[in-house]
Amino acid sequence: MKTWIVRTSWLVVVVGLTALIALMTWEPLVATPGKAPPPHAYRAEIVRDEFGVPHIHGHTDADVAYGVAIAHSQDDFSTLQDVLAMTRGRYGAIAGEDGAKVDYALALLDARGTADRQYMTLRPDTRALLEAYATGLNDYAKAHPREIKLANLFPVDGRDIATGFALRQPFFFGLGNTIGPLVAGTPLPLEHGPALGNAPASSPKPSGEPNLNGSNAFAVAPARSGDGVTRLVSNSHQPWTGPVAWYELVVQSDEGWHFAGATFPGSPFPFLGHNEDLGWTNTVNSPDMTDIYKLVLNADGTKYRMDGKWLPLEKRSVRLPVRFGPLVLPIDKTVYASIHGPVIENKNGAFAFRYGGMGSIAQLDAYYDLNKAKTYDQWHAILARHAIPSTNFIYADKAGNIAYWYNASIPLRKAGPDWRGVLPGDRSDLIWHKLVPYDSLPHYFDPKSGFLFNSNNTPFHAAGKQSDLSPDSVPPQMGVELRMTNRARRAEKLLDATDPIGPLELKRIKYDTGWERAGYVRQVLDAIAALDVRDNPRLAQAQKLMGEWDLDSDGKGPADALADLVMFEPMVASYDREPLPPARELLDHASAHLLKYFGRLDPPLSDVLRIRRGPGPYAVDLPMDGGSDTLRAATSWNVGDDGRLAVKHGDSFIMFVEWAPGKPVSSQSIVPFGAATTRPDNVHFTDQAALFSQHKLKPVHFFWADVEKYAVDPKVYSHQR
Repeated sequence: MKTWIVRTSWLVVVVGLTALIALMTWEPLVATPGKAPPPHAYRAEIVRDEFGVPHIHGHTDADVAYGVAIAHSQDDFSTLQDVLAMTRGRYGAIAGEDGAKVDYALALLDARGTADRQYMTLRPDTRALLEAYATGLNDYAKAHPREIKLANLFPVDGRDIATGFALRQPFFFGLGNTIGPLVAGTPLPLEHGPALGNAPASSPKPSGEPNLNGSNAFAVAPARSGDGVTRLVSNSHQPWTGPVAWYELVVQSDEGWHFAGATFPGSPFPFLGHNEDLGWTNTVNSPDMTDIYKLVLNADGTKYRMDGKWLPLEKRSVRLPVRFGPLVLPIDKTVYASIHGPVIENKNGAFAFRYGGMGSIAQLDAYYDLNKAKTYDQWHAILARHAIPSTNFIYADKAGNIAYWYNASIPLRKAGPDWRGVLPGDRSDLIWHKLVPYDSLPHYFDPKSGFLFNSNNTPFHAAGKQSDLSPDSVPPQMGVELRMTNRARRAEKLLDATDPIGPLELKRIKYDTGWERAGYVRQVLDAIAALDVRDNPRLAQAQKLMGEWDLDSDGKGPADALADLVMFEPMVASYDREPLPPARELLDHASAHLLKYFGRLDPPLSDVLRIRRGPGPYAVDLPMDGGSDTLRAATSWNVGDDGRLAVKHGDSFIMFVEWAPGKPVSSQSIVPFGAATTRPDNVHFTDQAALFSQHKLKPVHFFWADVEKYAVDPKVYSHQR
């Protein structure tokens, strides 16, 4: 009997160990193997300047793309692998539940299928760029096998790179704010539009994270600059690390591609910046690009009704890998689709959704072409293809032109139905197939005011009082936003009141830390002032401080730290179109935090708000100014064990560009940390942080003669056919 029990026990142990081993190893074994690009030879020279920014030169554009992959891998191979895992539906095997949500979105949107179907519609030179970039990633992986964190991820090819675009682009205009509530079966956000706040969001956001994608952009024409110089300021607000953190670079080929700017992990070309002749930057806009339809299903849920007929509901099963510690669990999910688009079933029924840009990867051709445009007419003609689904474009060039396009793939809807609500899913006449003509979108070209701006606000406040468009210039069914951010109110006020807007004035405006007593700011301050807090001395002191606040997060006032904490949640609620939190709750949480960690309600803002990165020999812990909705943006933060707020999102890649009469383009830039994004033992891990903290910029060495003066360890990388 004892022998039988012992044998049974051993059998249980063996079975258990086998199951554990299986859960630890199954995912790479069943993953679909990748394909290497067709054989091709590449040769790229990578020269890093004194700040480690890569300047990549090649004979052909494809050579340069190969070098972009090598350089970016040297600085941030870890994040590049995350992005590649997303394109394969394997991110959950790295990032657990949050990663599995991205994998589900990949399947739901059929991003991989879109890339496969549309890949050969891309121009041959664009495909050549993608294949070269993929080859560079493969070569780096092969040369550094110890850095690979997910087995069987490589090789990758151009379709993998294209899939990343198909997956991430829709989340820039807020598609996640439609998918999330539909999956959960909770009420949709007001007008089911995007939450404002700049992931270029971005990738599907992790659970519990506010959708804080925002940016500032400024263009000043020669007539307003006071010195005849055309100026462009790119001030994107992105996460400081991760799949949509900016990576700075300069590219140059003998075929005429020459551009300085920044890109995201997984892209072979910059998304914003400048060439010799022109430049642009982007801010997230919030057009109504998505429509939701409630389907009528038959009894067994296999068909849906359309114009009185029953059509089969498309369905397919996907297996999502979800990491829990050392184990990776297989979770089976079913994704659905109708002729409207993707379908989500929840406790309230089955809902299809349709969005502008669905099923297209034409933005790959467009971004590449924008990099090489030489004139405004060329640049505008590329945008007018309607290939890039969303984001505002603010433009300037050496000819002295400035422009702003409210770029958006807005469906061409007929008047009558409530397009902001949930539509009947059994009427084909509500399924649109065309987009609003591009030239009917709000836009400005050389306004009389001499300046343009956007801070994630309505396009009807962009050029000052004398030049702004009227909201009545577009029909309401286009769903163009009418809201203003605090940043927009400040920018409009400061730009209107400043003449000329020279280099010092423009920098002062960009780094402004002020708040306007308007919108949610006024509501919060009025509500705090109206509180009866005689029963709580701490709240009474905090109320007094807030009443004396100078409406500036410059770090000079005693209430600045308290105000930054108080205003964060209302900013998020305003962007998310949700009710503002109760004033007493805001005051209580903020004051309790400061008293707990700093022993006072009025610590200097510089002691509380920090630029932190480490560990390692180049760790930094520096002061930061600004607030969650100031032009000097510290949008959100992580709370440290010591109670200090380590900024993780806000001012990220900043670039000032100038075209002076008769002179070549010049520019300066800065990022919060450094070029070696995830390399803590590299001097360039944080070597820009001190400058960033002090509102300083570094030079961009755009021309090769300048690059050579500051060249550090130039190297040539090649791939043989």
